[in-house]
Amino acid sequence: MRYGLAMLTAARLYFFVFAAFTAAGGLMGFIKAQSKASLIAGVLSGLLLATSGYLIPVKTTPGLVMGLVVSLLLLGRFLPAYLKKGVAMPAIPMIILSVVGIVFAIVALVKR
Repeated sequence: MRYGLAMLTAARLYFFVFAAFTAAGGLMGFIKAQSKASLIAGVLSGLLLATSGYLIPVKTTPGLVMGLVVSLLLLGRFLPAYLKKGVAMPAIPMIILSVVGIVFAIVALVKR
C-alpha cells in the first residue's frame, strides 16, 4: 500500500472517530447543562466530520478540506474558551482532537 493511500485511509478513519466524539460531546452538553446550542453544534459538527470521512475516497480534496475547516473551526471555538475560562472539559479533548484533525488533513493533502 502506498504511503499516500495509507494516510488517506487513516485520515478517513480519524474523521469518523472525531465525528462520533463530537456528536457525543454535544449530546453530553445537552444532558448535563440542557444546552440546546451544544446539542445542535455537536451534532452538526459531527455530521460534517462524518461527511468529510465519507467523501475522502470519492472526492479526496473536498473531503480533506472539509475535515480541515471543521477542525479549524472547532479549535477556534474551544481554544479561546479554554484560555479565557480555564475549564478543561470539554475544551482540552476538543483542542487535542481538532489539532490532530488539522495535522491529518494537511499531511493527507500533501501526501495524496
